[in-house]
Amino acid sequence: MDWSYLGRELPRYIEAGLVTLKIGFWGILAALITGLVCCFVLYYKIFIFQNIVKVYVELSRNTPLLIQVFFLYFGLPQVGIKLSGTACAIIGLGFLGGSYMAEAFRGGLEAVGNSQIESGLSIGLDKRQMMQYVILPQAISISMPQVSANFIFLLKETSILSAIAIPELLNVTQSLIGLYYKTNESLLLLTISYLIIILPLSIVLGYIERRLRHAELGN
Repeated sequence: MDWSYLGRELPRYIEAGLVTLKIGFWGILAALITGLVCCFVLYYKIFIFQNIVKVYVELSRNTPLLIQVFFLYFGLPQVGIKLSGTACAIIGLGFLGGSYMAEAFRGGLEAVGNSQIESGLSIGLDKRQMMQYVILPQAISISMPQVSANFIFLLKETSILSAIAIPELLNVTQSLIGLYYKTNESLLLLTISYLIIILPLSIVLGYIERRLRHAELGN
């Protein structure tokens, strides 16, 4: 193990980690917004849009992220639409993650019991108040474990973006291995970098899940 190599290349991994975090943050945010919009369309069965969302969910969940990103990065320029690699990465993560988030949120909304809804109606809550005070808080608590898993899943999927030359962690690792043939050292730095990014996020999300469950059940 070449320890001097680890110290010398550490700044490059820090820089690549920041790129991974930036793209992951905006991709997850795009997925959350897309998922919420699609989930309400499906939950309220909005005419026409409901079928469009169903097609989107099936298309997104049944095609690999790599193919989606290749379509954005290499396919769209063929019809005159050229996006930067970063834009393709964020849109790709949002497109893939949005379908998973939509199903997670929809599952949470549909898991709220009819007795809860009937109780809210019986005390005079209107539809907006029902959603705000009765349905949505419980749905968020129920869907949080799956949403958390999607957060981590999307962060790990950023490794796919090395295929379109985004200078994230895997791309930097591949470049350094090609230059210096320090495979073990480069992979060690890669593993540690992902642990530093994902492990704290996993701990924080687990804490949020427990707090939401405590608020819902009181234990």
